[in-house]
Amino acid sequence: MTAAAAGSPRTIALTGAYSGQRCMVAGGLGFIGSNLAIRLVELGARVLVVDSLIPAYGGNFFNVAGIRDRIHVNVADVRDPHAMEYLVRGQAFIFNLAGQIGHLESMEAPIDDLRVNTEGPVNVLEACRRANRDARILYASTRQVYGRPRYLPVDEAHPLQPIDCNAVSNLAGEHYHRVYAAAHAIRSTCLRLTNTYGPRQMMKDETGRYAFISYWIRRVIDGLPLQVMGGSQGRDYTFIDDCVEAMLLAAANASTESPTFNLGGEPMSHRALADLLIEVAGGGSIELTELPPERRAIDPGVIALDHTRISSALGWHPVTSLRDGLHRTVEYYRRHRDRYWNASDVAAQQAGVLQAT
Repeated sequence: MTAAAAGSPRTIALTGAYSGQRCMVAGGLGFIGSNLAIRLVELGARVLVVDSLIPAYGGNFFNVAGIRDRIHVNVADVRDPHAMEYLVRGQAFIFNLAGQIGHLESMEAPIDDLRVNTEGPVNVLEACRRANRDARILYASTRQVYGRPRYLPVDEAHPLQPIDCNAVSNLAGEHYHRVYAAAHAIRSTCLRLTNTYGPRQMMKDETGRYAFISYWIRRVIDGLPLQVMGGSQGRDYTFIDDCVEAMLLAAANASTESPTFNLGGEPMSHRALADLLIEVAGGGSIELTELPPERRAIDPGVIALDHTRISSALGWHPVTSLRDGLHRTVEYYRRHRDRYWNASDVAAQQAGVLQAT
């Protein structure tokens, strides 16, 4: 955080909301969760990071290396109701970012996806109902709940037509938050995220099944061609710092109405994004391939979200350009490649940290 940002009116307001407050971040060793934990520490919060450290989900102790002595870490799974009931006690804010994010994986193992993305949030809500009804909850959902768009940009009034199991489980999670808000007065906010990118994202995926933008960044750094499937598809992209800021604002304003907000960012086609990444990285090449049938069946095509509602209600706007965000991301991984690339090395690092804890 820059000195200017530290003294901005928004940062001052967020410091007032979070300074000294106990905040639990489920999925806090992963990509978004670790960046959120770092920002909460900067704001003076007392942070509890909860993570299952399931290898495929991207939890990495190096993500919080800079704040390790200022947070508490508990290795636990949101699917464990007893652990959740113990951990939510006394927390002023709960950020539930724990989830299975793979769309293909959700189609291949829908029960596993359901357990993490629906049973997990219900366990957190039940824990709050039993042990902490005063907590404010931020739940991270996905733009995939809209399916293939009927119009662009997609606002919150757009029909909800999930086209993969991951979207179904996330949408169910949203509905559970609304039910618990109405029936038990548990305050929450749901954010529908679009493609979020930046430092601390999982990079050990060598196939691009989980997040194609991190897969491309890995390949461009390694001097390998970017495998662009199709290319005409379009998404909008939110840099991690902008995403974290939205989460902080949304959680601070959680209510028993359980509002839902879209996030959003700079829209671009896959092919144009690949060209921009190569330019930012200083070189690279593109390998165009057909979109495989299993991906085509669940691909939304061109989609971008309208974030007018959160802008009007909370004053949030994405401020990081795609070019700047990609530059910062590429430079981060060039500096810390050994901490993210090799899956077995990352696992060994985790084991070492756990033994030392």
